[in-house]
Amino acid sequence: MRTFEYVRATDARQAVEMVAGDPSAAYLAGGTTQLDLMKDGVLAPGVLVDITRLPLHSIERVGDALHVGALVTMEELATDPTVAERLPLVRDALLAGASTQLRNMATIGGNLLQRTRCRYFRDPAVPHCNKRVPGSGCAAVEGSARMHAILGASDQCIALHASDVAVALVTLDAVLHIQGVSGPRQVPLTEFYRTASESPDDENVLTHGELIDTVEIPLLPDGVRSGYLKVRDRASYEFALTSAAVALTISDGIIREARIGLGGVGSKPWRAWDAERVLTGSPAGTETFRRAAEEAVRGAWTVPGTAFKVELAQRTLVRELQTVAGVSV
Repeated sequence: MRTFEYVRATDARQAVEMVAGDPSAAYLAGGTTQLDLMKDGVLAPGVLVDITRLPLHSIERVGDALHVGALVTMEELATDPTVAERLPLVRDALLAGASTQLRNMATIGGNLLQRTRCRYFRDPAVPHCNKRVPGSGCAAVEGSARMHAILGASDQCIALHASDVAVALVTLDAVLHIQGVSGPRQVPLTEFYRTASESPDDENVLTHGELIDTVEIPLLPDGVRSGYLKVRDRASYEFALTSAAVALTISDGIIREARIGLGGVGSKPWRAWDAERVLTGSPAGTETFRRAAEEAVRGAWTVPGTAFKVELAQRTLVRELQTVAGVSV
């Protein structure tokens, strides 16, 4: 049995200083999967700093954005009236992301920071995992890889980022407000994550002890159509095989602005910039959507177990583009 010290923080600054000052310390909050990984023997912190009582539970509208405390639960955000009215893709992603019971426990900050569900990462008996043991290899490349990534992947790591709502938030250019011992800073979510091919064991730009306190979510303008489609093996309590977050501004049959995010395929929540460029200025029709979908997965890196995702991701994106644009299938 591994022992650890448990501390309940009452102030954000106190929490940051405690974790930053101890290399063995880690935060505890709903949705981070910290306890799961400790039970699996993957993580063994010497100190757990519980931040669940910090005053980071508010949802406030500031101008044309929502400022969401990192400890707001998925269910609280999904049921917020402004989210339902102005951010349908966020609401769809939250409701598709977990059961009601889990949504009432998991926090937004925790969801964004959840670790991969890769079976090889979570099993210490597997010696080859660059994410857990840098330089050891990647067992998933030659193993069972159906739930793994094809974008931002390489022979070094094909672990998948599992979050649904992170895909929607990347699509909206959400910004993270972060506290650290050196003071606060802001990081666009599109720049927050690192791909598995870049750095398997270093998943984001946080330094040790830094704490996400707020997620700033820009509101979609009136008239923008949006949605989130999740394709999975069963209707609930399941991670995405592929998913697509879509927001479109259409006038006179032409797409004036497009925002596209992909889930279930990326080692990080994937912004499909090339697909957006294909869509912008083009007619809102299935032919355009198919060209955009091809660009969205161009450069995919696959193994036999993940090759099917190239076609499935394209079909998922085309279907959601058709739904959001109101184009008949």
